[in-house]
Amino acid sequence: MTTPSNYRHITVDPDTKALSVVESVLPAPRGRDLTIEIAGAGLNRADLLQRQGLYPAPADASPILGLEVSGIVVARGSSVTQYEIGDRVCALVHGGGYASHCNIREDQCIRVPERIDLVDAAGLPEALLTAWLNVFERARLQASETLLMQGGSSGIGSIAVQMARLWGAKTIATAGGSEKCEQLVNLGVDRAIDYRTEDFVEAVTEFTQGQGANVIFDMVGGDYIQKHIQCAAVEGRIANIAYQNGFEANIHFGLVLIKRLTLSASTLRPQSFDHKAAMLSEIQKNFGQALASGDLAPVIDSYFSLEEAATAQDYMASGKHFGKILLRP
Repeated sequence: MTTPSNYRHITVDPDTKALSVVESVLPAPRGRDLTIEIAGAGLNRADLLQRQGLYPAPADASPILGLEVSGIVVARGSSVTQYEIGDRVCALVHGGGYASHCNIREDQCIRVPERIDLVDAAGLPEALLTAWLNVFERARLQASETLLMQGGSSGIGSIAVQMARLWGAKTIATAGGSEKCEQLVNLGVDRAIDYRTEDFVEAVTEFTQGQGANVIFDMVGGDYIQKHIQCAAVEGRIANIAYQNGFEANIHFGLVLIKRLTLSASTLRPQSFDHKAAMLSEIQKNFGQALASGDLAPVIDSYFSLEEAATAQDYMASGKHFGKILLRP
């Protein structure tokens, strides 16, 4: 395999926000970096926000959109020890995913098991790490506890409920429409709630026989914050990763005190490379066998070409998808 001197990638017009494909010089990998020939790139809502100028890339990150990829190692830096040319990997990248190639530190990668399609593996990194960070590391989900996953049909949600089930926890997840709820049940969710027709607070209370959810994973925010306080169990942990319904809410903290709740929020991108590497190691330790056997797998909704990135983002914004949307450079 040879590394091309140029690579194709998406650029954003700063005035119109239009996306276009351009060619640039591909830097050679240095130190612990790998060059990956990208087979698939995952879309995330952070990409849509970055395109609009609402989620600027960190100073040390690539300005190119895209936070996760899968592909083949085609070049190595002089200090690489974990991977060889030709290895199948997926990676959490520090920007640069909407491209034909990218460079990334070797410890931000994991090997793609043979049972998982190489393109589809692009749907793993962001979801695996976000779920691990919030559900297992910060909220400390235990076997026999109950997880409420808001947005179960999202790429993150569809992975998080699989991980929680494999952990031994009961799972409740929300989605819009009966078809998506049926898909959640097929993923092993114990109780799927159609938020369009059901009151999820009532449904959670009934399913848990009045005990409430031990861990609540939320990307909605807004008026859901108070509702989560209502349906959380005593000593419950509520973890937020986004606030699609808004950052402001009228909160009565009496139940937070009475139930001894923990409210937390986090973002994955600003975490250090070392922390991300440690999380990937823990994921491999706890879920590597499930990934290898196919018991834990990315849920893929659709594929688009690099040239169709704007169309893919519009589709994501519509909320019609179930699972990950991928680009195939």
